[in-house]
Amino acid sequence: MNYFLLFMIYSFLGWLMEVLVTLVRKRKFVNRGFLIGPYCPIYGYGVLGILTLIGKNNNDILSVFLKSILICSLLEYLTSYLMEKIFKARWWDYSKKKFNINGRICLETMMPFGILGTICFYILNPFFLKNINSINNNFKIILCICLAIAFIIDNIISFNVMNKIKININLQRMDDTEKIREDVIKWIENNSRLYQHIKNAYPNFKIRKLGKNKQ
Repeated sequence: MNYFLLFMIYSFLGWLMEVLVTLVRKRKFVNRGFLIGPYCPIYGYGVLGILTLIGKNNNDILSVFLKSILICSLLEYLTSYLMEKIFKARWWDYSKKKFNINGRICLETMMPFGILGTICFYILNPFFLKNINSINNNFKIILCICLAIAFIIDNIISFNVMNKIKININLQRMDDTEKIREDVIKWIENNSRLYQHIKNAYPNFKIRKLGKNKQ
């Protein structure tokens, strides 16, 4: 239960951080993330990966920093790869940034991963665990069940949304990435406000070309 609550906390904090960054850049609120609710699971998985693989006792800050970079970068790369394979769309693309790997990860994001991972490991996690352990066990069970139900329902709805978008993509001739992207956005806008969330959360998502030249 403790790890699940940590997962939800860090997922929410990751979502909040992305929203604030977007707010500063674009001067407007954008509900960031693949899911509808206020959380970005990749951050929750990332921090849990750091806590699990590094261990509880580690006084070597440099080691924690480097391992955080490695763990989070691998997670970001695999997430990008799997999402692209499943939905035929690329959610972020670092191809124009220096020192990138297949446009999925880049040095510019690796350094913040290390810093944030170190902060979570030494400062935030002890604080959150102390407060989670102080919660009444019965209340904690109810809280976890409610959060889990909401999270599962959100995943089902969001995957259903993207599967419908994927069907629309697959029906197109995949010979013009930008044209297909425009068609998909129009389809999103014409179907439901729910689909609008995907467009707003990832305004620069990239439809991948299919065919003989597919990488």
